[in-house]
Parts: sequence; C-alpha cells; structure tokens
Amino acid sequence: MLVKVFIRRYLKEGAEMEAFTLLKKLRFKAMNHDGYISGETLISTDDHQEIMVISTWRSLEDWNSWKESKERKAIDAQLEKIQVEQTRYESFVFSKYRLSVQKGFQRAPDTVVKV
Repeated sequence: MLVKVFIRRYLKEGAEMEAFTLLKKLRFKAMNHDGYISGETLISTDDHQEIMVISTWRSLEDWNSWKESKERKAIDAQLEKIQVEQTRYESFVFSKYRLSVQKGFQRAPDTVVKV
C-alpha cells in the first residue's frame, strides 16, 4: 500500500541553507532505504520559514522503519536545533487504494463488448 508522508518544519530565521543541506542528506540516505519511492521539498509561499517535505513509501512499515533508524534520527536531531517548532508528521494512503483494500482487492469484472 503506497503511503505519502507529509513532514512539516518551521525553521529559525537564517537557517535555510543549513536546513536544505541536512534535508538533502536525509533524502540521499532515504533513497537507499528499503521502500523509499520519491520525495520533494516545498517552501510555503506565505512563510518562507515553513518547509514541507512529501515522501512516498511502498508501505507504512517501510516509512516507520526509516523514521526510527539511527541514521535518520541523527540528522533529524540536527534539524530540530534549527527549528522553532517540533516537526509534525502525517501519513496518508490513496483513497481508491484504501477502498480496494477494504473490499479485499476484488477484481473488476471483465467487460465484453459484442459487435
């Protein structure tokens, strides 16, 4: 089940360059972690100190494994020092996929077109 993880950070004024260096390091290491699919970093148009990282993982278990890894925690601790608030994490699955899971992955009936 694909999972999108939204990671919101609020940086101290002037900490942007250090933060982006650390975020690149995190992404580079995440790319080698089992289940990582993709990631992007966004800056709020209303407040340039607000950063949103969106990553896609093969499963929630893969994300949690990465989130709890020692190498991620070490870099995250450095990021926390240059933030004004604690990092917020939220994870979501695609709604169509969730409905399919709830229905037991029922296959759609074959459609036969008679001519």
